[in-house]
Amino acid sequence: MTPKPPLLARLNWYWIFQCTGWNIAAVLALLSLSFAPVTWPVIGVCWWGATSGLLLSMAWRRVLRRRGWINGRFAWQYVLPSLALMTLVQCVLAGLGYAVLQPFGPVTSLRWLPSALISWFGIFLVWTVLYSMIQSLRRASRFEAETLRLEVLAKDAELRALQAQVNPHFFFNSLNSVRALIYENQDAAANMVDQLAALMRHALQSGAHDTVPLADEWQAVQAYLAIEAIRFEERLRVTMEIEVGLDTVRIPPMALQTLVENAVKHGVEPSLAGSDIHISATRHDGLVRIAVSNTGVLRTQSGSTRVGLNNARKRLALALGTRATLALDQHGGCVHAVLQLPQP
Repeated sequence: MTPKPPLLARLNWYWIFQCTGWNIAAVLALLSLSFAPVTWPVIGVCWWGATSGLLLSMAWRRVLRRRGWINGRFAWQYVLPSLALMTLVQCVLAGLGYAVLQPFGPVTSLRWLPSALISWFGIFLVWTVLYSMIQSLRRASRFEAETLRLEVLAKDAELRALQAQVNPHFFFNSLNSVRALIYENQDAAANMVDQLAALMRHALQSGAHDTVPLADEWQAVQAYLAIEAIRFEERLRVTMEIEVGLDTVRIPPMALQTLVENAVKHGVEPSLAGSDIHISATRHDGLVRIAVSNTGVLRTQSGSTRVGLNNARKRLALALGTRATLALDQHGGCVHAVLQLPQP
């Protein structure tokens, strides 16, 4: 069920301002007639003028919206003559109210006309300027909202494009492993295909989301390592630990998988002795710290395009903001990839 917008957003502010403004105009007109006793005919002509002004302003609003005289550049060459004509019509209507209600007796002169023309022209001019300002603010607000919507769509498109780069990159490497194993052990190759199918299911399901629970990524990594264990056997030595309560922490899909794949590719694969890989998820200084370490050295000129790591950094920033970081360094005879996320 779509949630209702806030009450203030549901109010018809045009009619609120219209009714309030023209009632204020009627009260001011009544105060200007303070020299006369307050009688029903006096009150009547004040609200007669306000009502005719309200009706004329409604018609004027339609003209402005249809002609576009206040959209963008203010078309004074059309607005001012139209205001003059509308003022003349309003004076005729207001005079008709005095003639009908006769608050001061029969109308016998037009001495009131010049001051009425000036007053009504000023009122309609102020109304037009205020309406133009409100419309400009609304257009600016809509433009800002549309700009924000386009930014969100662009961000989502960029995130999807990066995920599309990561998943084929991973599956290409895995299929190479299957191909190499087919000639050595068909049963192990079949098992690897089953694991790969499970990973593909995870990738397809998680690819529709900006983030997934760490528990899902953890299971995907275990399936990936099961695949690589068939290929590398005792050369791949893995330890894994996750702190209690971090299962629900959300990370970009395949982010942890990318780090583990990088450790296998650059730690285990090039070494005849293999490599120890340690994967952990802990809390540290108000952040969730996910670390993947492998014995070996950091090869800055390895020939790798580092597509996975670069995409992981970009997807982190897009999905979780600037507080989410990914660092890669070397110390203690190990290469460490450390992913830090805001703690939920």
